[in-house]
Amino acid sequence: MEETNQNPEAVEAVISKIFTNISSLKSAYIQLQTAHTPYDPEKIQAADKLVISELKNLSELKHFYRENNPKPVCVSPQDSRLAAEIQEQQSLLKTYEVMVKKFQSEIQNKDSEIRQLQQQIEEANQKRLKLEKNIKLRGLSMKESEHSGEENGFFPVDLTPELFTSAVESAFKAIHDFSKPIINMLKAAGWDLDAAADSIEPNVVYAKRAHKKYAFESYICQRMFSGFQQEDFSIKLDNLTVTKESFFHQYLALREMDPLDMLGQNPDSVFGTFCRSKYLAVVHPKMEASFFGNLDQRNYVTGGGHPRTPFYQAFLKLAKAVWLLHRLAYSFDPNVKIFQVKRGNEFSEVYMESVVKNLIMDENDQKPKVGLMVMPGFWISGSVIQSRVYLTGMKVNE
Repeated sequence: MEETNQNPEAVEAVISKIFTNISSLKSAYIQLQTAHTPYDPEKIQAADKLVISELKNLSELKHFYRENNPKPVCVSPQDSRLAAEIQEQQSLLKTYEVMVKKFQSEIQNKDSEIRQLQQQIEEANQKRLKLEKNIKLRGLSMKESEHSGEENGFFPVDLTPELFTSAVESAFKAIHDFSKPIINMLKAAGWDLDAAADSIEPNVVYAKRAHKKYAFESYICQRMFSGFQQEDFSIKLDNLTVTKESFFHQYLALREMDPLDMLGQNPDSVFGTFCRSKYLAVVHPKMEASFFGNLDQRNYVTGGGHPRTPFYQAFLKLAKAVWLLHRLAYSFDPNVKIFQVKRGNEFSEVYMESVVKNLIMDENDQKPKVGLMVMPGFWISGSVIQSRVYLTGMKVNE
């Protein structure tokens, strides 16, 4: 840029550039305002950058003029005109700077609102997908009931041994998962875990001390599967529907639902009654008192409630897995039969599976004996799903 000192033409050029710059700044400011209605973050950012660019150009012109035009002793009309114009533009510049800061603050607030709305949309979409799954499951159950060509209500397409085997695995995992908080809470409450394990099944010879966890899994299993061989699962309710269609419908209705959501809709349903009775059977009053210091939760369950505590919700996952297994067992024709093995039974590779895999088998010794049954077995469609057992007096390969 040429120097303006004592050069009228250069001064006129600076003034012309100032007017051009101001015109561009006004245009950018209008774009910035327009981008707010409707609110468009991308257009706002583009206009904001343009306003800042024009403001920088004005600032550079101001500094250039001051550097090349020291304040004269005698001010000519032309200099006065330029000084007044610069003063006006400086005032306008400050106004625009304030407006830009205001818009930047509004942009930040809008961005925060957008993030909150996006989060709400995501949560709403998750709830929608969950509801759509439940609706589809209920629709599938109704269609299969309507279109089944079998008089006995058997569902040949979806009701397969593989489906039941998968449910058995889920129930076995649920027993294992619920035993963890039980053991941890007993330990935190100061219980003697060795004595507790021996009280569940005395005189079991464990290969490792850590294997005593299977005693607690066996304890949970025995109580959760008590009554499984009965259609009503030992829940004595009047007018209980026991058709195979109803069993499968109940399975489909609960399979994809959170059990607490199901109980919230119908706390006194057959499933709700099952959960209450099994909770009271699994969690002994002495255990509960040592866990929580009182029996408030137990009293709440006894009174017909389903508390939203983490411990009860952990139990509901177990209850759901066992309940679904029972619903499936009675959906088949003929029914799936449960079988249990007792302590002292000889190990059978046909009907049993050891929960510990690296056992050392000595062919010269007697056959291993069952110390604990950790999961029952099942007969389904002429096949056997093995019972899971812990063998007493065995050694493990380190």
